[in-house]
Amino acid sequence: MKALLLSGGSGTRLRPITHTSAKQLVPVANKPVLFYGLEAIAEAGITEVGIIVGETAEEIREAVGDGSAFGLDVTYLPQDQPLGLAHAVLIARAYLGDDDFVMYLGDNFVVGGITDLVDAFRAERPAARILLTQVADPAAFGVAELDAEGRVVGLEEKPEHPRSDLALVGVYLFTPAVHEAVRAIKPSWRGELEITDAIRWMIDAGRDVRSTTISGYWKDTGNVTDMLEVNRSVLETLDGGVDGTVDDASEIVGRVRVEAGATVTGSRVVGPAVIGAHTVIAGSYIGPYTSIAGDCRIEDSEVEYSIVLRGSSVSGVRRVEASLIGRDVEMTPAPRRPAAHRFVLGDHSKVQIAS
Repeated sequence: MKALLLSGGSGTRLRPITHTSAKQLVPVANKPVLFYGLEAIAEAGITEVGIIVGETAEEIREAVGDGSAFGLDVTYLPQDQPLGLAHAVLIARAYLGDDDFVMYLGDNFVVGGITDLVDAFRAERPAARILLTQVADPAAFGVAELDAEGRVVGLEEKPEHPRSDLALVGVYLFTPAVHEAVRAIKPSWRGELEITDAIRWMIDAGRDVRSTTISGYWKDTGNVTDMLEVNRSVLETLDGGVDGTVDDASEIVGRVRVEAGATVTGSRVVGPAVIGAHTVIAGSYIGPYTSIAGDCRIEDSEVEYSIVLRGSSVSGVRRVEASLIGRDVEMTPAPRRPAAHRFVLGDHSKVQIAS
């Protein structure tokens, strides 16, 4: 069994971060989102992985390499344009051959991994198995419709009027039967080859398509709000520990990881939080659910429920909250302007000025 890991796409919902960085490499708890997917694939006993790459291919290659760091054998599959998930399957045909495979969206996050799902698929081998989860806003996702027995009877991509609240999670399992389906479908109104259309074609053709509804945690990290929420979820499982230096004037509360080479002086850090290697925290407050990457400097500032990427500095800023701060950013207070009031007042006026 192989894996097809999708790491193309432009990440428009995470701009301006993704103007200069692949969305799959934005870190959660100081580790790129993509790495969690690679680890889940390896834990499921899959060793051969094809990574679909687009305009950020060079950055993905540099971060992942040949996959040996994850116990994987990685092959890169270029996709000139992000023309849909089914298009990714289409261009990966030669690589996938006649093997079963799991398709994993590189910007998705599934707590608990995919091992049980892969084991069940290997044992049962339906033509396809999809993951579903209940969501509050199904119109933003691919939506599945199930019959009374729980079989998949319909699928629709981002429907205007959803027929259920069951959204497709970004993990799919297929036998080679899917290759006929992706060749048979036409581009959608979005100009893309939709995987939902391919799966629906399989259903209409009488193929065995099954689903698993998960109650665990899943997020598409395509926007800042979800990225911060995933960061919060991962930090909840954090093991604290100080490998760096914390002086006596500082206070560490709860599960906080201070990585090697980091220094904390005259500060208060409330976990769960992680301070990256060679980062300096001085005279500051770092609040819960905050990830500070390596080589940063936080001085005379407060940062909470935020992600700060490598090489950035926050100095003299009273409060930073629910923020995603890119690499090599410099944040400082704006200079104060002299306050003045200018009036033209008529006779017998009464004026109150707030001091």
